[in-house]
Amino acid sequence: MLDYRVRVYRRYPDKAMRQVVLYLQPTGSNLVQQNSFTLERTRHEFDIVCLWEQPAEVFLQYPGLLPFATLGQTVDAASTLQQVAQRVEQIVDPTMQANLTAASAILAGIKLEEETIYRLLRRDIMQESVIYRSIQEETEAKAKRSIALNFLHDGFSVESVARGTGLSIEEVQQLQQQLNQSAQT
Repeated sequence: MLDYRVRVYRRYPDKAMRQVVLYLQPTGSNLVQQNSFTLERTRHEFDIVCLWEQPAEVFLQYPGLLPFATLGQTVDAASTLQQVAQRVEQIVDPTMQANLTAASAILAGIKLEEETIYRLLRRDIMQESVIYRSIQEETEAKAKRSIALNFLHDGFSVESVARGTGLSIEEVQQLQQQLNQSAQT
């Protein structure tokens, strides 16, 4: 945090900045109480916010904070997520709506079961989020690489693996090299 603050200061010396560490879920760590970093004669201070100590209603007031509401102080996290879903549906901008839905789902996963989240949040909207698509593409790429490694391990040619998985020849060759290196060690 200190490094980031100093870099911003160098570039924008007049820029005001307030640094905050957000804790998403309760923890037994003593770091929750630590609001400064000290190294020899250098001291950097920052604020600490424990989301579970903040009333969920605060997060429900502002669209950008909606994803945090479920993690806030609430009697029933599922009903809070339902309120988030209702507020998100009122947002006109489809990109913002999709991104807030995806972020709300990801953070709600800390407290709620997948079934509850998908029951309350519209999956079709979530799938429009750039974050959701990025996660999905990353998962698909990992699956393709895993399949390719299995094919290579079974002796398939690089060209056959590339055709079968949709990976480029170069990607499959890199996987082949990794497989060869791990076999040597």
